[in-house]
Amino acid sequence: MPKIHTLSPQLANQIAAGEVVERPSSVLKELSENSLDAGAKRIDVEVEQGGTKLIRVRDDGCGISEGDLPLALSRHATSKILGLEDLEAVATLGFRGEALASIASVSRLALTSNSGEGSGWKAVSEGRDMEVELQPAAHPQGTSVEVRDLFFNTPARRKFLRTENTEYKRIDDCLKKLALSRMDVAFSLKHNQKVQFSLRPAISQSEQEKRVADLCGPLFMEQALFVDNNRTGIRLWGWIGLPTFSRSQADLQYFFVNGRSIRDKVVSHAVRQAYQDVLYHGRHPAYVLFLEILPGDVDVNVHPTKHEVRFRDSGSIHSFVSSTLQKALATDRPQDHLLTNDEREGGGLQYQNQPQSLVGQNILPLAGTPGSGYQSTWPSSGLSSVVNAPASSYQSLYSSQGDVENIDQTEVPPLGFAVAQLKGIFILAENSHGLIIVDMHAAHERITYERMKNAFDEQGLVSQPLLVPENLAVSQREADVVESNQKVFTQLGFSVERAASESIIVREIPAILRGSEVEKLLRDVLSDLLEHGSSERIRDHINEILSTMACHGSVRANRKLTLPEMNALLRDMEITERSGQCNHGRPTWSQLTVEELDKLFLRGR
Repeated sequence: MPKIHTLSPQLANQIAAGEVVERPSSVLKELSENSLDAGAKRIDVEVEQGGTKLIRVRDDGCGISEGDLPLALSRHATSKILGLEDLEAVATLGFRGEALASIASVSRLALTSNSGEGSGWKAVSEGRDMEVELQPAAHPQGTSVEVRDLFFNTPARRKFLRTENTEYKRIDDCLKKLALSRMDVAFSLKHNQKVQFSLRPAISQSEQEKRVADLCGPLFMEQALFVDNNRTGIRLWGWIGLPTFSRSQADLQYFFVNGRSIRDKVVSHAVRQAYQDVLYHGRHPAYVLFLEILPGDVDVNVHPTKHEVRFRDSGSIHSFVSSTLQKALATDRPQDHLLTNDEREGGGLQYQNQPQSLVGQNILPLAGTPGSGYQSTWPSSGLSSVVNAPASSYQSLYSSQGDVENIDQTEVPPLGFAVAQLKGIFILAENSHGLIIVDMHAAHERITYERMKNAFDEQGLVSQPLLVPENLAVSQREADVVESNQKVFTQLGFSVERAASESIIVREIPAILRGSEVEKLLRDVLSDLLEHGSSERIRDHINEILSTMACHGSVRANRKLTLPEMNALLRDMEITERSGQCNHGRPTWSQLTVEELDKLFLRGR
């Protein structure tokens, strides 16, 4: 065996660089985060050849004094933490004190700074053995870092870089994340002497929405809901795309914790769960979300690149994120999207103050019922009347409530009034903006489904004892979870007990799950409880059954509806949660404004 020896500082730095300097974009991330931690209000970035030839980051932050410049390029040197208590509640983006030393070990680096106490100074390092040259330099308050010829002294690493275009796209994405995370800071980016974008500080909500539109595309902002929810010590705010604005890939998903862009399984699962009831199969939601939490409640020191975090109470975070987004999606109604062109320019849609029910709120009664609010024609006898009704009973579900032609057209309901039915599939209606097209089966399916869920919740879960209790072999951790979550299982209609250190016994199950694969479902629930601290598997499975029943119980294609029946369906859509999508995530309606119809037929040209 070779003798044990101490690594040279240069080799130690290059090994450390392997953790934090994967490619040009990771250099940009470290330098820009240092600028933000220095209090910068403007960050200008210039790169050449995808960052392999040059990365220059300039800021107007607090700067670095002459005496601290050599230290800034040494390992384990930082101004951001002093003791263990600081490490347990990190409030900055960077803090390890290795980035500049690691970058300097694999590039030609020049660090110029002025702390405002006099003239500026410049420190130069070219991959040598901790040698730093210091010289005076003209520079306004702030710092400029210039990184040239990345990996010039480690050719094996340089050959693993991708094409210039690919490396630039990673830089572009990195800076976009930083620009989203700090709306109050101005950012600019040049590539090969060409300006790619220049963003002013965004303070007001309208300015922030413009920045999100600039970085994520105007179509996202046009179809986004603004969410903002607070509770003690935690806040979630930002924008989530409507279910109809879904993506084939998870390429428009930005989540920030205390200003840090992160990827987290708990958060991803919570978002997927919130969209589970409205998103088309195989599609991904789009969102830009910000979680603000006490620094001591989140550990950001679990990954060298700090892309991952660990929450002190992951179950509470999961529940908070999921419930906030579910509420936003549930309270979204068709009328929230019937905007004029001027209103559309205002950005994302608000959900916080939406009325929970629109019955009697600017919804006109049908003719023949003067002075009364709209009354739903839905059966009132509860879940059983809907679930057990034969298909033929739906022939009279929407009963006539009079002639709609005499209604004052100056106050038209959001989805307007039906004028015709097309091919027995679509309802055509006229509202104050133009033409509304409704897929009647998809819309009725969602209405039926939501009514069944509400009735099911009101009646509660009816448990059914198993003829022969089922014994399941589980791990000790899973058995512990069963023992400590008895209240959860009881609320879900299960009677599950710990039989031994590594086995559980199931005595009762929800009656509606009779015939389901209960063992598989329970194992999935236990897995969720272990990983996320909560589980919606049972509720999701119940919803799947109700969704199937609702699909079979809804009006079918080629069913002829009268105008009053069609109008009743439109009114039900206006007061039903999630009525913009059917149970499978497909849109239920679409609007063509008069302006869009004019363009279609070249009117006014």
